[in-house]
Amino acid sequence: MKIRDSGMPNEEMWGEFFKPKIVIKTLGIDNSIRDIVDFGCGYGTFTIPVAQTVRGKVYALDIEPEMIEETKRKAKEEKLGNVEVILRDFISKGSGLKDESVDYVMLFNILHLNKPETLLKEAYRILRKGGKLGIIHWNYDSNTPRGPPMEIRPKPEQCIEWSRNYGFNHPIRYDLKPYHYGIVMEKTK
Repeated sequence: MKIRDSGMPNEEMWGEFFKPKIVIKTLGIDNSIRDIVDFGCGYGTFTIPVAQTVRGKVYALDIEPEMIEETKRKAKEEKLGNVEVILRDFISKGSGLKDESVDYVMLFNILHLNKPETLLKEAYRILRKGGKLGIIHWNYDSNTPRGPPMEIRPKPEQCIEWSRNYGFNHPIRYDLKPYHYGIVMEKTK
C-alpha cells in the first residue's frame, strides 16, 4: 500500500532539502547503535550515511522497486556490507523483522499516511527496550517548497501524541531548519 501523496521529486531536488549527516547526528544516530530500520528509504538519502555511522545492520525498506535498486546501488558503490535492502509493503505486511530486534527506527517524512498507528505499532514491536524512534517531517508551514498538503501534514504535537499512544515516551524536539522538524522518543517498556 503506497502512502498518500508519496510521490518523490527527482533526487537532485530531494537532496536540497536535507543535510543528512547533520540530521542523523542531531537525532542521536551514532556508532552506539547496532541495528536500525529506515521505513521508506527512498533514494537512500539517510540509509547510506546511517550505514556509515552505526555498528550494525541498516534495514532499508521501500515499496518502490526503483528506490530499492537505487539504494542498493549506492550501498554497493560505497562498499557498505551492512545494508539490507528490502522491497516490501511494510504498511500492509509489517517489516518482517523479529520482535525487539533493532535499536532505532527511522520514520522520516512518512507519518502523513492514512493510519500512522500502523507504523508506530510496528516500530514499537521491533524496537528493543530502550530503543529510539526518530521522526522527521515537514514543518507545518505552507511556504515549504515541498511536502504533503497541509490538511494531511502532521504537526509535531500530533506525532508526539500518536507515539505516546503506542508506548513511546520522553519526546525531544529538534528544529531541522529550514524545512523540517525532528522528534526522538524512547521505548521504555
